[in-house]
Amino acid sequence: MLKLLIIIPAYNEASNIERVVDNLIENYSQYDYVIVNDGSSDDTRKICANRKYNFLDLPINVGLAGAIRAEIRYANYHGYDYAVQIDGDGQHEPKYIKDMLEKMETAQADIVIGSRFKEEKKPNSMRMLGSRIISGAIKLTTGGKKIEDVTSGMRLFNKRMIKNFGYNMHYSPEPDTIAYLLNCGIKIEEIQVEMYERIAGTSYLNLKNSVWYMLKMLFSILIFQWVRGREVK
Repeated sequence: MLKLLIIIPAYNEASNIERVVDNLIENYSQYDYVIVNDGSSDDTRKICANRKYNFLDLPINVGLAGAIRAEIRYANYHGYDYAVQIDGDGQHEPKYIKDMLEKMETAQADIVIGSRFKEEKKPNSMRMLGSRIISGAIKLTTGGKKIEDVTSGMRLFNKRMIKNFGYNMHYSPEPDTIAYLLNCGIKIEEIQVEMYERIAGTSYLNLKNSVWYMLKMLFSILIFQWVRGREVK
């Protein structure tokens, strides 16, 4: 039987992590999970320890890329065939994992993204304008491949990509890396999912950070990805 691991990067998610993990334990026990406490300064670690959750504890904040790499290496070490990333704030619904697995199998994909906009129209907002621009840049630089939800944090990886993200590459699965992977011949698909608004805590992507993030992604997609070494195997 193929094994799937749910990976949950968590930074200062004390207000959310119990709700997220208890839902997995109660309703999705067919899947294993691991939390990476990414040097949180709140009670995230204390909650995970007291509740005896399965978690890795990083003593300092290494950022999303480092946290994901730690979890991906955990998945590889323990022989998982698939790893699916969900956020620790409760925005992602695990019920879609089954559909993502089916899409990966039927499309022979390496990565499947849970997309808010595969079938639904993007709303008109400054943040979605940035999403449209980044999607356009990816399409421009990958020979027409369009990824609708470039900032979705719900992503399913097959065993090949577990090894690549864990050991061969030093990038997190951000939009610029998605463009890079497409140009390396990695097959990426999307399925429509519904996501919820953050109930508690504060998102990193405020207006200032969102603008900076968009500019950084555009620079990387349009320029920097062409000087990256082709590390994908």
